[in-house]
Amino acid sequence: MDWTHYRFRSLWPLAAAPTVVYEALERAEEYPRWWPQVREVTRLDDTTGVIRIRSLLPYDLRFTAREARRDPGAGVLEIAMTGDVEGWARWTVAAAGTGTVARYEQVVDVNKPLLRRFAVPGRPMFRANHRLMMRAGRRGLAAHLEAV
Repeated sequence: MDWTHYRFRSLWPLAAAPTVVYEALERAEEYPRWWPQVREVTRLDDTTGVIRIRSLLPYDLRFTAREARRDPGAGVLEIAMTGDVEGWARWTVAAAGTGTVARYEQVVDVNKPLLRRFAVPGRPMFRANHRLMMRAGRRGLAAHLEAV
């Protein structure tokens, strides 16, 4: 097993129309307004930016995100990631009852030396840290969508 390889999946039920959720998720530069752990998004051009995140554990992750797929009809937003993590992340937005579910999937290898050094003993904490970040993101997006 490669202890520096991670697969994540989160489902965010949201009480807003799929198009509204998709529009919020495609504006990554606004994530720091509603997602506390997304500390900074710096656009480099129309399809690329540098993102800095930090959750509960005392380390930042920085990576360059490059748009790989933007398909409003299918509700898909996907990025390729390079830097402290290398891999991809994808949002898939779909109607669910009277609201929406946003499915987040991520497959990455960790490059950050500190996280590689503590890969085996730290893995449960790193996964819990990610879960906390995703929970806060869902809550933040739900509140943001209510306010809009």
